[in-house]
Amino acid sequence: MSGSGNTGTMEASSAGDLEPNQPKPDWGKNMTDPMAVVIEQLASYKAPPLTTLSAEQARKQPTPAVAAMAVMKENNIPKPPSNVDTMGRKIPVDGGQIHMRIYTPKTGKDSYPVIVYYHGGGWVIADLDTYNASAEGLANTAEAVVVSVGYRQAPEYKFPTAHNDSYAAYEWTVKNAASIKGDPNRIALVGESAGGNLAAAVSMMARDKGMQLPVHEVLVYPIAGHDFTTESYRESENVKPLSSGLMKWFFDKYLNSPAEGDNPMISLVKADLKGMPPTTIIGAQYDPLRTEGKTLADNLEKAGVRTSHKVYDGTTHEFFGMAAVVPKAKEAQAMAVSELKKAFNK
Repeated sequence: MSGSGNTGTMEASSAGDLEPNQPKPDWGKNMTDPMAVVIEQLASYKAPPLTTLSAEQARKQPTPAVAAMAVMKENNIPKPPSNVDTMGRKIPVDGGQIHMRIYTPKTGKDSYPVIVYYHGGGWVIADLDTYNASAEGLANTAEAVVVSVGYRQAPEYKFPTAHNDSYAAYEWTVKNAASIKGDPNRIALVGESAGGNLAAAVSMMARDKGMQLPVHEVLVYPIAGHDFTTESYRESENVKPLSSGLMKWFFDKYLNSPAEGDNPMISLVKADLKGMPPTTIIGAQYDPLRTEGKTLADNLEKAGVRTSHKVYDGTTHEFFGMAAVVPKAKEAQAMAVSELKKAFNK
């Protein structure tokens, strides 16, 4: 049985018991066993490389989240307990409207801190469902209302649409927090990958527009640069699920021209970071974005911003939402929640 240590039994496993059936790939010899099981499961779908597909076709391919859920099912690993309600909400944005999913704890309080959450997918693929585990996990463990933002995607909507939609969602949340049981004075931002880029860009936009700043931002393996020569880009030609080539494919779909890669909203490592909110940056070892995450953390500190940064060894891009299967993801979520709670309780 895949990933169960081949015991052939069906009793519930814990994530720590998972063992891959195949040798680990050359690019990921240090992957933790549970991480390798998820990557093995993803490979078993034999999906064509996303870089050979149109955006529309790429959106239909199995995701790392699907692989993680299959591993849970096959090994009888229970879903983490959840104590939240969800509701959908549409808000107007420039040129249209976007959908948001709001997760509210069912713990009976009148008011909760708020997390505005931006999902990943290179501004091109994935959606609120793909990243449900992260948003729901944060709502449960941080005991916060989570507003998960369905920004418009490329290539149908090019830069800066996703950035502007993300800012509109933050502005809406600041103005309407009380209507969703949120405390307007305790709003943080969290984003993964392209969403980590969006979260930081929203903080910069709020600062530049004189808008209320978030109390904290958590950037999980954020896209923070457009430099394909960094150490981690050079190491990540064959890495799964995010390779250097796939990152270039995302940029090609979202940017109107390669020159926009130098825009500080895309290349956060080139931005003026003074006056940004306290920041937590979480990285993965096997990820083209690892180096720029570290550079961004260093630059934030140089700009006088209180910053925590940790790379989780043995993990790949997309690990953060896999807390039920990958113990390192549980650790990373705990780090994020600990920093968020400190900010909320000030």
